[in-house]
Amino acid sequence: MAKTSKTAEAAKPEALPFEEALGRLETIVEAMETGELPLEALLAKYEEGMKLAAVCQEKLAEAEVKIQQLEKTAAGEFKLKPLNGEPGAEV
Repeated sequence: MAKTSKTAEAAKPEALPFEEALGRLETIVEAMETGELPLEALLAKYEEGMKLAAVCQEKLAEAEVKIQQLEKTAAGEFKLKPLNGEPGAEV
């Protein structure tokens, strides 16, 4: 059963945490740079790498939005401010 869960994880890169997706992407790039992969494997690695790159980019964009939404309250605590286009609200 361990092989099935590993295969399911590999099929769904969007479910990976950012750090794991980035690590897998780095591993793929290193394997591709060796020049020792047959064409079919190279194409499969390229496809997986593109999916992982998209996942990483999406997760970074989400993090950037959250950071932009953080504001400090009078008590010195941070909270998320709504993105509603009000005057004075940074988007």
